[in-house]
Amino acid sequence: MNAKLPAALRAYRLLSAAAGPLTPVLLAQRARRGKEDRARLTERRGESAVTRPPGGLVWVHGASVGELASVMPLILRICESGARVLVTTGTVTSSALAGKWLPANVVHQFVPLDVPRYVHRFLDHWKPDLALFVESDLWPNRIIEASRRRVPIILVNARLSDDSFRRWGKLPAAIGNLLGRFDLCLARTSADAERFAALGATRVIQTGDLKLDVPAPPYNPASLAALQGATTRRPLLAAASTHAGEEDAMVAAHWQLRQHFSGLLTIIAPRHPQRGDEVAALAGGSGLNVRQRARGQMPDASTEVYVADTMGELGLIYRLAPVVFIGGSLVPHGGQNPIEPAKLGAAIVHGPHVSNFADIYAALDDACGAARIEDEGGLAPAFGRLLAQADTHRQVTAAARTTVDNLSGALERTLQTLEPYLLQVRLGGREDNA
Repeated sequence: MNAKLPAALRAYRLLSAAAGPLTPVLLAQRARRGKEDRARLTERRGESAVTRPPGGLVWVHGASVGELASVMPLILRICESGARVLVTTGTVTSSALAGKWLPANVVHQFVPLDVPRYVHRFLDHWKPDLALFVESDLWPNRIIEASRRRVPIILVNARLSDDSFRRWGKLPAAIGNLLGRFDLCLARTSADAERFAALGATRVIQTGDLKLDVPAPPYNPASLAALQGATTRRPLLAAASTHAGEEDAMVAAHWQLRQHFSGLLTIIAPRHPQRGDEVAALAGGSGLNVRQRARGQMPDASTEVYVADTMGELGLIYRLAPVVFIGGSLVPHGGQNPIEPAKLGAAIVHGPHVSNFADIYAALDDACGAARIEDEGGLAPAFGRLLAQADTHRQVTAAARTTVDNLSGALERTLQTLEPYLLQVRLGGREDNA
């Protein structure tokens, strides 16, 4: 696309270029707060100590942990096809998990800040032959510069919330220009497809949600055995990926239920593990006995709330707890991913704010594969029913597993659509990158 940039994008380009000299201060501040890896700050400026591999190269970018997790099966299949892959993310936590999840022949880098000269430097070094951006990470300079270098850009597992749709709708020329630079927009749902098309995406295909094809999260068998041994014969509840305000609701529900379920243990895994001390203080301040996983503590017979403030252990929790509240749904955050607990047989409880996974939650609710509550007052009754009624628990978990299985298939549809582009990469990439 060679058309003149709309005024909003021209202004953004000028402002982001002018902000370049301030980025060392920004990065230093973020590093002090643990939001950047000090040893790899140069990558945020588009510099790299890693040599570009020879031949065609696929650049896959996902902003954070959730996006990386959703495309891990896709990355593995691309590698199996013989193409080389560069993965970029923007957070320290996603970098740590990339080190655990990615094959040895896949390069991981922090994505450069969206400053023109940093993006130039990054593209000059890596010379990608295909760019796959995950979900909705629409930073203008990355898109514009890749497009100007004739790199095919495809948005995979594309999603756009109602709020994002409304915000972008206020800048129709800008978003239309950006989306017009994408070769394909592979949307998760029909609603996402309609939103992207309305904003200017020209080739939109609904391929389904890649998260539905992600394998159940891994776990450490020894850790699971240890927790099972420490909690045997105790009724268990869990709250996964909770946000501020939801832990209070879990503590209140525990107090209501403890008189009916002797020895009840509630496990709380905050969305951001660094909030572990805050959550522990909240539960302890209410009079409950608390232990924290990040401190190396295991629950004992007196523990009432166990704060699972570690990274990458939700697979452990979903295998341990029979009933799980999925966070981000009692507060207006949009809800976290319900697919993993559904695959692992945990009965799901969720609130009304589930716009991030609206279609999946709707399918689960319609099939009676989850318990929806309208406010925190519904937590204790929903938990109590699923703990006390074994038949109800079996019916809910079976319906959830069937629903998720029936919605799968996005990975194969995505690969089929990408194959012409991947074939070009496998043949050695674009001539101008030779």
